[in-house]
Amino acid sequence: MTDLSAEDRKLVTLARATRARVGAAEGAAVRDADGRTYAAATVDLPSLHLSAVQVCVAMAVASGAKGLEAAVVLTEADEPTTPDLSALADLGGPAVVVHLGDPRGTIRATSTAG
Repeated sequence: MTDLSAEDRKLVTLARATRARVGAAEGAAVRDADGRTYAAATVDLPSLHLSAVQVCVAMAVASGAKGLEAAVVLTEADEPTTPDLSALADLGGPAVVVHLGDPRGTIRATSTAG
């Protein structure tokens, strides 16, 4: 995590704490174009299934965000899902930086939403 900016390390901390607090499969955090952060965990209810990234994007949209700068996804998966990347690109464009890490917060890869 040492190669990340201080702002991106904050996203890792938020995603990790949120995931751990609820015992979810994934944790995510995003930073909008104004520097506000949103953190969420996977929602897995009988009638509602949302990834942690989708919840973060929905929170940002509901708060009036006009764009995104960066996202962190903490998961066992080897790569972000196509729906997650699409949601990030829908709000932030293809240049949104996406850091993928394991559930403990160790970043394994960095890419963009596009």
